[in-house]
Amino acid sequence: MHKIIIFVLVFASLVLSQAASKEDIAKGISFIPTTIYTAEENQELLKLYKKLRVADVSDGMDYVGLPGTGLVDPVIHADWRDTKDMSHVFRGIALTVRFVPTQKPAHPADTVDFRTWEGDFYNKYSSEPFTEIIQKGSAIIIDDDEFGDIGSIGSFNILAWYKAGAVGVVTDASSRDTDEIALQRVPLYLRKKGRGIRPGRNEMESVNKPVVIGGVLVMPGDVVVADGDGVIVVPRRVAKEVAEYAQMILDGDKAGRKDLYESLGRELDKTVK
Repeated sequence: MHKIIIFVLVFASLVLSQAASKEDIAKGISFIPTTIYTAEENQELLKLYKKLRVADVSDGMDYVGLPGTGLVDPVIHADWRDTKDMSHVFRGIALTVRFVPTQKPAHPADTVDFRTWEGDFYNKYSSEPFTEIIQKGSAIIIDDDEFGDIGSIGSFNILAWYKAGAVGVVTDASSRDTDEIALQRVPLYLRKKGRGIRPGRNEMESVNKPVVIGGVLVMPGDVVVADGDGVIVVPRRVAKEVAEYAQMILDGDKAGRKDLYESLGRELDKTVK
């Protein structure tokens, strides 16, 4: 089955490349198509992942013949953890965003007020158009400049994304205001702390196109699971099969640990109920 899927994808790429003219290619072209899913389709899929852990999902990826696939580099870690209520854990549908280092001037002209220049840069070059398509259950995946000191994420915008329906954010770069983000309890997985603003540092390149986070391809619509073990990305085409196997693993683990809890006279917690 998987060989058939791979053949179809390769064949589709060949057809696309042959159909594209030299002029199209010269202007810039994406060879990986983006599929749009309805909110209802996304919610039905997320039900299958409601309580699954990264480890369970990793086992599910093994089951479908994709061992190691989707496991984001562990350097990308939880900004904060809550081992009482597990509120740092999330399962979501990927909404992908890509910022790139800018080549535009890093300082305003002498005749331009700094705040005016800053606002213009945000509006014209480093805006957040993806906020318009955030849905309930969105996982915002931000491919950014991992080497720069850029706080593309901050306590204000991440809370606004959360209010719009996002369940968590993953970036291969940095965030600022991390103390406040931890206090606000918005799940965030990042490479490092950042401090600088976006103007003069980066600009928006694309929304809902393929991105790479921690060595892993993320397509819009993929399932993203994040917890204290890290982040895993499940390709949409195998997401249902992965979830079914992962649920079996989780059920077995919970039953076994529940027996151990009871034999130790330990009060049951939410991880074994």
